Amino acid sequence: MARIIVTGGAGFLGSHLCERLLILGHEVIAVDNLFTGRKENLLSLRDNPKFEFYRHDVIEHLLIEGDQVYHLACPASPVHYQYNPVKTIKTNVMGTINMLGLCKRLKAPFLLASTSEVYGDPLEHPQKESYWGNVNPIGPRSCYDEGKRVAETLAVNYRQSNGVGAKIVRIFNTYGPRMLFDDGRVVSNFIVQALLGQDITLYGDGRQTRSFCFVDDLIEGFILAMNKPGFFGPVNLGNPNEMSIRELAEAIVKLTGSCSKLVNRGLPKDDPVRRRPDITLAKQELGWSPKVDIQSGLQKTIADFEQRLKAGEKPRDITAAV
Repeated sequence: MARIIVTGGAGFLGSHLCERLLILGHEVIAVDNLFTGRKENLLSLRDNPKFEFYRHDVIEHLLIEGDQVYHLACPASPVHYQYNPVKTIKTNVMGTINMLGLCKRLKAPFLLASTSEVYGDPLEHPQKESYWGNVNPIGPRSCYDEGKRVAETLAVNYRQSNGVGAKIVRIFNTYGPRMLFDDGRVVSNFIVQALLGQDITLYGDGRQTRSFCFVDDLIEGFILAMNKPGFFGPVNLGNPNEMSIRELAEAIVKLTGSCSKLVNRGLPKDDPVRRRPDITLAKQELGWSPKVDIQSGLQKTIADFEQRLKAGEKPRDITAAV
């Protein structure tokens, strides 16, 4: 069994990855600065003798030993990555350099959690890995979009110049238990608003589309990509079943039994109109495709949100974590 480092390990995706790796029998070291990560996400793991937690910011050097590195550290929702855009860029660039440098020293494989945001507001639909994207380099989302594009460049250059086994996965919209209430993403926004009986906010006319992948499916894709010899990507990981934002809101209202009304607001600048992954490569190279349908995934996510709201959890003030 391996000793595995997960940066961003206390986050939504990172905590699920840590949990899965421990189930598989590995030792796991979660590294997180707790800006958007939460210690509560790791409570069920704290007594596991194979689990360790390091509070650390990846823009600083990290001296640690391990056999694999999953690099997930970075705020991933607009609310959080736009709060401090310079810090977001530093995390994507300096943090990625530091973790790639660590893998160079350890001779360990590296997996970069990149994003569908590298495609920007795509002119190609669905998006294949060969598409170069349509990104505004000076727009409000650029700190994240361009930061991840540079991180991908660094991964490729470290592989070509330094022999680091750097792999790239591009994550499309993912949802599930442990999402932050206040992350600004449509699934979490809609569920919280529906459960509290508030108006559900649709930005634009609600006809813009996304494809939503349940977290368990995504984590399976991470592990398959990391452990496929000779495969480096980039590879899309997401659910190709496309639906409109309005359809998502209506489904959540129905599943929660809410009386919430749908209200429209202006569409944020540079918000993609359509996004859906072409997962042909993931199917061919990894034997991966999502298995959890949207209704089942939403039911699990809503149950988690209900439990947390009843326990008194409220949206966090992110400034307290800086």
